[in-house]
Amino acid sequence: MSVWATVLLFSAASLPAMGEPVPVPSGMEVTFHDVVREEPVGTGPIYRFRFVAPEIGGDSPRAHSEVSGDMDRLCQDYALPRLSEVGPPPSRVLISLMEVPVEFGVASPEIAQYFEAYSIGEDRCIWEAF
Repeated sequence: MSVWATVLLFSAASLPAMGEPVPVPSGMEVTFHDVVREEPVGTGPIYRFRFVAPEIGGDSPRAHSEVSGDMDRLCQDYALPRLSEVGPPPSRVLISLMEVPVEFGVASPEIAQYFEAYSIGEDRCIWEAF
């Protein structure tokens, strides 16, 4: 039996098209990429909202500390309002920033990526340390 079942969600009505810009507090360029739903055995679903943010890579990358507020905002103002459209209530929401699009589940150590996990409570995202 599989520990994880992964389904890519592209058809939810409230999700924008892949590549649509999403404003963040830092002002860096961020675009929506996709949502991945995971079903760990014994817990509720986990939704990974994945975004492309070229400025986290390259010759002068932005540090995680510079974009953590962006990730908080992406959870609160972007993911949270769309949760009812993508499926049942999640056990956790993960926000991912990647320098360039990366296939989900494929190791890409040469590509800069940042991840944050959040639980959902009282209509807000609550940051969780990994």
